[in-house]
Formats: sequence, structure tokens, C-alpha cells
Amino acid sequence: MFIEAMECPNDEFSGRRFYVQSDEMLRAILATSAAYALVNPHKSMVGAGPDTTAGRQAEEQAHTLEVVSQSAHALRDGFAAARSGRFEAGTLGPIADNISDRIEADPDVFLKVTRLKTKDEGTYVHSLAVSALMMRLARLLHYDEDAVRELGVAGLLHDVGKLMVPNAVLNKNGGLDTDEKRLMRTHPELGYRLLRDQGGVSNTVLDVCRHHHEALDGSGYPLGLKAGQISREVRLATVCDVFEALTSARPYKRPWETRDALNWMFERGHLFDKKLVIRLGSIFS
Repeated sequence: MFIEAMECPNDEFSGRRFYVQSDEMLRAILATSAAYALVNPHKSMVGAGPDTTAGRQAEEQAHTLEVVSQSAHALRDGFAAARSGRFEAGTLGPIADNISDRIEADPDVFLKVTRLKTKDEGTYVHSLAVSALMMRLARLLHYDEDAVRELGVAGLLHDVGKLMVPNAVLNKNGGLDTDEKRLMRTHPELGYRLLRDQGGVSNTVLDVCRHHHEALDGSGYPLGLKAGQISREVRLATVCDVFEALTSARPYKRPWETRDALNWMFERGHLFDKKLVIRLGSIFS
């Protein structure tokens, strides 16, 4: 059938005036917030030529949606294995490869798809998005491919400590109280200890897990490290983590526009590495 219009924001689904040509395209449409789509029955019957650009965009989005969904389920299994002491870091490499392919294909589409995460899968899809951003940024900074993949795994695992934080706190509507904030701030150290005790986890992955909430001026946590004590890899992870959090919908806030998030971070050079913020911004059209 030929779709004339979708009743949803352009930044959620950019396709307009196109043929639905596959089940993947249909799934991409169903994943949006649109309650209605305007179908042109005449064009659907006569088989008028499709809008190939919109069709390609829809297929790209559908493919990315499928990869993100499968990767989120695989990451959930990886987190469960870590909690039970059966974790093997090598099992996450293929997940990193798959999402790296998707963000390389189209960073804007990848970020749009990850914005569709539900409350239950929020931590997993957030970790996928952070991982993909870290790999894309690392390539821009000319890291070799082994290091890129290691950073991808680090991104996947940076929030594994949230397994020990109650869902009532993770998914709370509204701001956290003092005790809840204190509990939330334990997740980097808890995740670090969990991974350290597993064995076979690289120092880079451990550092990213433990220090991704540190800030250049020493105001971060859990150790209050200052600029000279924070590695470039951790700085990279922090920039990607905060950007993804700002541009995502949360129970307590609306998502920020990409430009607003980048500007906010750039203006806070006492917290974030401004050079990395600039390079991160170059990823998006």
C-alpha cells in the first residue's frame, strides 16, 4: 500500500509518501506513536512508482530496529550472566559489532530507533546507544579496531551495576530523594566490583564502568577524580553517556534536542572534555 502521511513527528519516523514494501517496513511503522496513517488506495491499486528515498529510509530504520531489539535481549542475558557469576566478556563482542554497523550506516536513524525504548528495556537500550556512540567517536579519533571494539564492550557494561539498584528507583517518575540518589550513585562501584570479581575483564572496561560519572573538576563520583586522573577513554565514555541520557525521554523529563544537549555540555567544560563534545557533535547531520 502507498502511505501519504504518518501521524507522528518527523524525528520519530521521517518517511512520507512511500510504499510499504516489506514486513520490516510495517514493523517500523508500528513501532512509532502514530495512531493513524493516511493510505492512498488508488496508488496502492495501480502500483504507481514508489518514493525510493523514503522507502530506503524506512527499510534502514526497520533493520536498525530489529538489530537493536535483538541486541537488547542479548545484553539482558549478558547482564544476567554477570549477576550469577557466569559472565564471559567475549560474548559481548558480536553485540558491539552489530550495533557498530548500524550507527555507521546512519547515526541519526540509530539514535531515533533507540529513542523508542520502553521503560523495561531502558537500561539495556541506553547501554547499546552509549556503546555505539563510543565506537563511532573512537573511530573519529583514530583508535585501532581492537580498541574500538574494547570501548564498545565497555559501553555495553558501563551500567551493569544498575542490576543492584531497585527498579522502583531506576524507573521512578519524578526526581529522586536524598536516599534514592545515594543508592543510585552506588552503581558504578557495584558494577566495577561485579566485573572485577568475574575475571577476564580488561582494565579499560573496568575503568569505564567505575569512573563514567567522574567529572573534570572533581565533583563526580564515586571517587571524586580530577582531570589529570581521568583517562581519555573514560572521558569519551562520559560524554557519550551524558549525551544519550539528555537526548532520551525519561520518566521525569522530556528528551532534549541534539543541538541543545551538545551546547549544554560544551558550556560545562569544567565537567566534560570540550574537544570530545565537539567531535561527538560532528557525528550527526
